[in-house]
Amino acid sequence: MTDRLILTLGILGGTGKEGSGLAYRWAKAGYHIIIGSRTLEKAQRAAQAVNERLGREVAAGMLNEDAARLCDIAVLTVPYSAHRATLEALKDKLQGKVLVDVTVPLKPPEVWVVNVPEAGSASMEAQQILGEGVQVVAAFQNISHEHLLDDHPVPCDVLVCGNSEAAREQVLQLAAAADLTGWDAGPLQNAVVAEGLTSVLIGINRRYKMRGAGIRITGEQQPPVD
Repeated sequence: MTDRLILTLGILGGTGKEGSGLAYRWAKAGYHIIIGSRTLEKAQRAAQAVNERLGREVAAGMLNEDAARLCDIAVLTVPYSAHRATLEALKDKLQGKVLVDVTVPLKPPEVWVVNVPEAGSASMEAQQILGEGVQVVAAFQNISHEHLLDDHPVPCDVLVCGNSEAAREQVLQLAAAADLTGWDAGPLQNAVVAEGLTSVLIGINRRYKMRGAGIRITGEQQPPVD
């Protein structure tokens, strides 16, 4: 077990495949997990599935408001259709915390076409709704649940965008804990690129009969200059 502070992660709307995949990876890494839902029974079933897979009690299922209140870092994994309503309902519970927004503003039925919300991105919309008391970070939009729910190395990178460098660093640590390679992609305004890439990847999956297409950052990092 690592000697880092063990944090509690609240995965809001976490009963779907993406939320369950992130919950499994972080529980396996040693984090305490609260899976939140609008329905208590669904949250408890999702948490039980994680515990049974790992053979230990590391996840709990709660209503979204309790998960938001009790967590150290919140992670939002709801469909875009539920994005605003969920954030408005949890705004008070999230003050003073980091919120990792995984939401992609997909517009059915043509989910392979990039949709840009009026705010500029789903995560910028989240920041507008929650106010400056919450540090919103966009991440994990381009990682398929098919990778997260398996134990193989994930051949995809994570772009991390947020206005707080410290908050971005926390989310980069979460990416590493999930055995993913994360990259600091700058301020929250840049999240429109990460969110839009999901539609591009969905189109690639559809066109080429692929599963779980992702992105990799190439190049060689230079050593620091003395």
